[in-house]
Amino acid sequence: MKKKTAEQPLGVKEIARRANVAIATVDRVIHNRPGVSPKTKSKIEAIIQELNYQPNILARRLASRNVLRLATVLPKVSSQETDFWTLPVAGIQKAEEEIKQFGVKVEPYYFDLNDRKSFVKIAKQVLKNPVDGILLAPSFIEESVSFIRSCEEHNIPYVFINSDIPQEESLCYIGPDLFRSGYQAGQLIHYCTPNNARVLVLNISHEIEDHHHLLRKEEGLRAYFKDTKRPIIKKDVRQTDQASIEKELSKTFQQHPDVRAVFVTNSRVAAVSRYLEKKGLRKGILLIGYDFTKENVAHLDQGHIDFLICQQPQEQGYRGIMTLYQHLVMKVPVEKTHFMPIDIITKENHAFYIQP
Repeated sequence: MKKKTAEQPLGVKEIARRANVAIATVDRVIHNRPGVSPKTKSKIEAIIQELNYQPNILARRLASRNVLRLATVLPKVSSQETDFWTLPVAGIQKAEEEIKQFGVKVEPYYFDLNDRKSFVKIAKQVLKNPVDGILLAPSFIEESVSFIRSCEEHNIPYVFINSDIPQEESLCYIGPDLFRSGYQAGQLIHYCTPNNARVLVLNISHEIEDHHHLLRKEEGLRAYFKDTKRPIIKKDVRQTDQASIEKELSKTFQQHPDVRAVFVTNSRVAAVSRYLEKKGLRKGILLIGYDFTKENVAHLDQGHIDFLICQQPQEQGYRGIMTLYQHLVMKVPVEKTHFMPIDIITKENHAFYIQP
């Protein structure tokens, strides 16, 4: 009999032969089913690792004829919001295109970022016909926690993207280290402005308390300046239309005309850029915000925004779906936390910034 070489495929039969067990026993171990003693399971797993065996996932999925249903629960894009959430959706669609041949279907659900009731409504829809896994951007903390408790009752694994909920046992968190990104903003301000220049931290959101990712960024910036005498003021703007933003900014700049740096904790930095240009205040004020949206990039290219901090939202969406796939289909361990890079985008380099 011709001896197998390293180049020849080694399958379940070869694993069973080496372990001196039935093929059905190997199949139980590969599919993580009960009925195999710990000693035999350990022996089979060692042989699988030795042979670097990769099961034929396509054949397995096609043979089962079962559809794996994944749900995504994300904020919807509307006239009131930036186009940030189009980027994770693009990543999700890319992942689905790659794995749909394995019988995986992604079902999108969208809620209004300014209406917690819409999140509750969507959560009920998802749970009405439970799916196999969920990709969630948690925006309303109390409602999100209630939702994931129901997911846990149904044994549905869930992955967080863009922001995390501390102490919750998600399968994985994929997104920015929020504290560190705020700390990075502080460093940029330190490098680019005088030591005594006043800094304005600007949170623009209807639901600031529930959008804890904004507050974590602020905490990071304050931590950077903890041992300095840098004057820092904070302004929460709860109405997100341009007129309301400009009204609140006018009050702030009247009270603090010595502001020399503005840190916007989310993707609404273009609204601030418009105000500064309109009032002739842009010169001498450093402006930093988040996210590689079309509007933000346009203002960056015109020199009206100095820095955009970006953390690859498209890759977050892609990795989120692939993590659920790897866990549910491949049965492989996944990273508990995957922090995205902190990318600093400027007028000079934005044209070369390609998101994965």
